[in-house]
Amino acid sequence: MAQYDQPQVRPSNSYETVSLGEWIVTAILQCIPIVGFIMLLVWAFGSGAKPSKQNYARAMLIFWLVGAVLCILLSFAFGNYFIASLAVPGGALSWAT
Repeated sequence: MAQYDQPQVRPSNSYETVSLGEWIVTAILQCIPIVGFIMLLVWAFGSGAKPSKQNYARAMLIFWLVGAVLCILLSFAFGNYFIASLAVPGGALSWAT
């Protein structure tokens, strides 16, 4: 049985990695309130971003969405509790009268 030498085929990365400097710029841009959100949208859904940055932006948008939903739910829960405690004698603001 003859052995045939097969050429080693390495999987090629079809995309470039994001450098440390680019990640630092990404983090700094995200600290700017409205600009950071707009840049996340551009990186997540635009065609010019590298795949790792695109995945990162999508993950951050999911975190933002989950955080916003939790804030809304907790606001309703504690807001209703606070309003209900105002109606009860000796409630939340009984010390103010």
